[in-house]
Amino acid sequence: MPAENSIPFDRDAEPFVEVDPTGRFGRYDDLLGSGAVKKVYRAFDQEEGIEVAWNQVRLRNFSGDQVLINRLRSEVQLLSTLNNKYIIVCYSVWNDDERNTLNFITEVCTSGNLRDYRKKHRHVSIKALKKWSKQVKIGDLGFAAIVGRSHAAHSIIGTPEYMAPELYEEDYTEMVDIYSFGMCLLEMVTMEIPYSECDSVAKIYKKVTTGIKPQALNKVTDDEVKAFIDKCIAQPRARPSASELLKDPFFDEVRDEDSEQTY
Repeated sequence: MPAENSIPFDRDAEPFVEVDPTGRFGRYDDLLGSGAVKKVYRAFDQEEGIEVAWNQVRLRNFSGDQVLINRLRSEVQLLSTLNNKYIIVCYSVWNDDERNTLNFITEVCTSGNLRDYRKKHRHVSIKALKKWSKQVKIGDLGFAAIVGRSHAAHSIIGTPEYMAPELYEEDYTEMVDIYSFGMCLLEMVTMEIPYSECDSVAKIYKKVTTGIKPQALNKVTDDEVKAFIDKCIAQPRARPSASELLKDPFFDEVRDEDSEQTY
């Protein structure tokens, strides 16, 4: 039952192409981003009066694999329960049986895609990159890993350039996130996608699983940065935890600055 102070949905008021079951969120046709698993559209929260992101997973792409679909739903439900400044806020989750989609509403990251942001700001200092590294907000789920585990290596969905080798073996821990973080930092530094020398997923898979590091790492001229990335993409047991990384001397410069700003 709608709240007493809610405003009835007027289909002529906004150019929405879709509205959530409660009538609170309306989706525009503007595509903010698209990946192997989901599409993200611009949307509006009529209760709070703010723009949001409407994430949509087309479940028919995974028809016949109910276990995978259930896993995807569980991951989204988990996101909606998390409350952390480094994790994107999820406001609502629901299934649309008619369209056979899984939908969830999240906050909009106004800076957009990290890759595009880096290309837009090409001349930044190492200090700035360190600040960015501390501020990166988790804005997606492990969809690529989930889907990848249900497909053969030649048809892995997602971004294999950032996937830790143990992901392919289906035996991994949260340390795979440290590996992906290291690869993201490598791209920020070099403005080159890791393993861009490979022209197929199969070649990336072969290099990753045999421990061959991306050629982009050789382009990192700052020894401190290169050593830090090496720590992140080391073998699982040798990788530091997130809390250990934040205490690493790599962040001393920006950590001291943060301390000064607290006074």
